[in-house]
Amino acid sequence: MDPIRLRERPAPSARPGTSGEVRLAVLIPCYNEEATVAQVVEGFRRTLPQARIYVYDNASSDRTAERAAAAGAEVRHEPLRGKGHVVRRMFSDVEADVYVLVDGDGTYDPEAAPRAVRRLLEEGLDMVNIARRETAHSAYRTGHRLGNRLLTGTVARLFGDRFRDMLSGYKVFSRRFVKSFPALSRGFEIETELTVHALELAMPVAEIEAPYRERPTGSVSKLHTFRDGFRILWTIFVLVKESKPAQLFFTVAVLLTLLAVVLAIPLIETYLETGLVPRLPTAILCTGLVILAMLSGTCGLILDSVARGRKEAKRLWYLAYSAPGR
Repeated sequence: MDPIRLRERPAPSARPGTSGEVRLAVLIPCYNEEATVAQVVEGFRRTLPQARIYVYDNASSDRTAERAAAAGAEVRHEPLRGKGHVVRRMFSDVEADVYVLVDGDGTYDPEAAPRAVRRLLEEGLDMVNIARRETAHSAYRTGHRLGNRLLTGTVARLFGDRFRDMLSGYKVFSRRFVKSFPALSRGFEIETELTVHALELAMPVAEIEAPYRERPTGSVSKLHTFRDGFRILWTIFVLVKESKPAQLFFTVAVLLTLLAVVLAIPLIETYLETGLVPRLPTAILCTGLVILAMLSGTCGLILDSVARGRKEAKRLWYLAYSAPGR
């Protein structure tokens, strides 16, 4: 396979390789994947021979690091458990122009990587999500499938419908995506944060499909359907609060106001008939709800200004790097 080259030399801020060739990095986070990591490394050495392959061992208790090193990967270690911690460390440490992020469980197809990298470079994209196409029904547990649809649909409604498989662990990024990404998540919710980062900044993105295989014998999934699903839901809530506070707090204000009105209607009817307010506690509750609604709306306005400032800062940092392939 011929080396993938940039059409123009990037701006100095992007710090490209001196040869003008695109610097490719394959990032493989691993926790107890001794059964599959060598196969994954060898697959990407074959399909992306010019790439540097990094395996980040997340405090494994088996021989993951040894097997990865023997297969030709550059092995590094992240002691803090959780995929989010590993991705944060990878994005901080590794310098490249294009990054391929893939799980080390042997379920993703290395043959899709050159196609995704070329599309990112040719179209000047910042992220190519590689959606999973099942090759066997047992490759994807029912709970995971339903959870992915629910969570991907929730993010699509809140931030934009541009991906159908948000939780895929196989993605390709530009340098300016990686170096502007805050990486605040700790676990598997990192995929949600990656997706929202692209959608919030309206980055040019794309999605392609690739086969998704069953885990080989000896490889066990680290994803817990309900525990990690709730964590992802909480992450979505936090990201909405951080990036769309006006929408969230105004919704709360409207709901509180409606509740106060519903409770106040019988009081108003009684007052108009008798001139009395017999249920004083309910009247006080209605007043309190209206006050809370006003406070919620005010918080939404203030936090919206803060969120706008944070978004502008992230956008400026993102623009400090040249577009991929440009």
